[in-house]
Amino acid sequence: MTSTEAQTADQNPMNTTGAVNTRHTFCRVCHASCPMEVDIVDNRVIAVRGVMDDPLFEGYTCIKGRAIPDQMADPNRLRAPLRRRPDGTFEQTGSGAALDEIGAELRRIIDTYGPRAVASYTGTGGYQNSVAVPAARAFHQGIGSQSFYTSVTIDQPAKGLAGFRLGGWEAGYNSFTDSDVHMAIGYNSPVSSYAPIGGLQGTNPFVVMRKRKAEGMKLVVIDPRRTELAGFADIHLQIRPGQDPVLLAGMIRIVLEEGLQDHEFCERWMSQMAELAAAVEPFTLDVVAQRCQLDADDVLAAARMFAAGQRGTAGTGTGPNMAAHSSLTEHLVMVLNTILGRVNREGDLLENGLLLYPEMPHRAQAVAPRPPAEGPRARIRNLRGYRGEMPAATLCEEILTPGDGRIRALIVSGGNPAVAFPNQQLTLDALQDLELLVVIDYRMTATAEFADYVIAPTVPLERADVPHLMDRWFRAPYTNYTEAVVERDGDVLNEWEVFWELASRLGSTLPFPGGSPDMTTRPDTDEIIDRSYFGSRMPLDEVRANLRTVHMDKKLTVQPAEEGAGAKFTPAPDDFVAELANVFEEGPDGFGGTDVAGYPFRLVSRRLKHVLNSTGPELPSLARKGITNPAYMHPGDVDEMGCVAGDLVEITSPQASIWGVVQPSDDVKRGVISMAHSWGGSSLSDEKVRDIGSPTSRLVSEHAAHDPVTGMIVSSAIPVSVAKVSEPV
Repeated sequence: MTSTEAQTADQNPMNTTGAVNTRHTFCRVCHASCPMEVDIVDNRVIAVRGVMDDPLFEGYTCIKGRAIPDQMADPNRLRAPLRRRPDGTFEQTGSGAALDEIGAELRRIIDTYGPRAVASYTGTGGYQNSVAVPAARAFHQGIGSQSFYTSVTIDQPAKGLAGFRLGGWEAGYNSFTDSDVHMAIGYNSPVSSYAPIGGLQGTNPFVVMRKRKAEGMKLVVIDPRRTELAGFADIHLQIRPGQDPVLLAGMIRIVLEEGLQDHEFCERWMSQMAELAAAVEPFTLDVVAQRCQLDADDVLAAARMFAAGQRGTAGTGTGPNMAAHSSLTEHLVMVLNTILGRVNREGDLLENGLLLYPEMPHRAQAVAPRPPAEGPRARIRNLRGYRGEMPAATLCEEILTPGDGRIRALIVSGGNPAVAFPNQQLTLDALQDLELLVVIDYRMTATAEFADYVIAPTVPLERADVPHLMDRWFRAPYTNYTEAVVERDGDVLNEWEVFWELASRLGSTLPFPGGSPDMTTRPDTDEIIDRSYFGSRMPLDEVRANLRTVHMDKKLTVQPAEEGAGAKFTPAPDDFVAELANVFEEGPDGFGGTDVAGYPFRLVSRRLKHVLNSTGPELPSLARKGITNPAYMHPGDVDEMGCVAGDLVEITSPQASIWGVVQPSDDVKRGVISMAHSWGGSSLSDEKVRDIGSPTSRLVSEHAAHDPVTGMIVSSAIPVSVAKVSEPV
């Protein structure tokens, strides 16, 4: 067995003479993949900056990326594995010894309970490594365990499933680059560097938006906050949180009533148009205005503005995707786009090249609908897996519920369930109930506190990578790649190496799309990249030879429909119609059947510029921007409560309470509290709220409200009451 302490082939010797060595790479703090120049002296990163001549980013970086030197030099960064002692404290160990012990324990658990008892969860941090998710997935396939979970099913699972129930369009929907109009619903890409397909991506978003506005593009933003993106809007609908399906149903009604739909497209490709019209009929303009707390004229103007464009889509973000009825909301958004014919037609050039993924047909035709979730059955709430993974909303209950298939071991890669998972009490109980918890993270998180082993990983500049997420979202066919630009600091492992080593010890393989690597001699990261993205449109060797390059010759052209193509969209399936009727009946205060009359506020999720979920405040340069997740409230609400900035408030939902630090903000709608998620620690009390924030996930549970299609537990637009905390902390 190759020693896990040995350096591997993707480590590069660096200049050690004291001279500045400048290397090119790209940022992996979030998925935007901003290109960077890195100045290195004696393997120490002394400066980073954007690449001014990059054709997409044009020098753009964000505050988080510019903190990379802090991350690299952080004295608290884990640089070797930790093992829990019998007394609960941790001791440093070697990675070889740690993995020997973990492998032996996994073997015991598999032999005792079966492969399904071994689970993994890859969080947002893991997604910033292009091979972490493929390696975890391959590990599960190798040992025959279905218990593969990721953060995708925590906050936006509806986005991946809506096109199954409705049906899809093989050539995709209109792009942002050539849109006449766009509708952004609950996302704020200038801060999050995220947008749905067809939206404003994080590739130099401020400049791109100003350019598109100068070209005449119209923008409608639907958000209870006046976000940075809303500052560009022609119409901003400051909606009451949780009412997105009501507004969208009303807009569809306006389109159909005024005959604004693409009649030719609907005749050819849509079924159930009469059923759709009947389903949205109750959502009159007056009903929508009252339920959403909006001016009726503004709603009408927004619907007409969006319908008047020739090209352009509506898209959602984590706001409505984490709220109640998220699958219904996503379905309605897709229906609105589809009845307006906002699809790519024969001869159109697609915005993105999809260069890291296999060649697929892109024909101007519908894809037949199918059931959205047909994966393995979970043991919880009759849910099933989807898109190759199990729903994270069931993970804690799968740990705690006795019986065949109970999860006994969990490997957490780049995630922090203790503060990110809904129902914090249940999550902490589950973490403590496991027979084996392994956490792969570069710092001691709230989750790592419960671990039996903490494996120290490489940080981004220490590993090779490709921009695997943004390859699907770049606004042009763009390639980039990076080698490791500094040597590894300590006994650290790339995430794939952890899974390779464990699979080797279990006598298993890692069946990547390109086949399993040799399980006796550890390969290098480039081989794992090649196996993970096997069959890509552009061969990986060409990608490596074309850094920061736009390939206009690689644009995909939409092909004509097949002769006799007969699939049609189904905008009004029975379960959609039933859920929409329930939304109408439950009124403005409905929340999964729970009485919320005593909870007049709505707490919504948000992003903060200087952090990504729970990472960032540990670094000095980012900590100066804030070490708590303030409770942003309208000044009028703050005054009525007799509070001022910095006061503590207790925020109570039907499930639990948290404390928050008051921050008046006139960009927040009255009756709304806006807080970032994934803050706080492993305690169920918030005495340290000023230092570490508090987890909004404590306020929700699987019993209060969950999505009927995906099982996602509602985690935004939460009904809460607010009271000033009078006792000093």
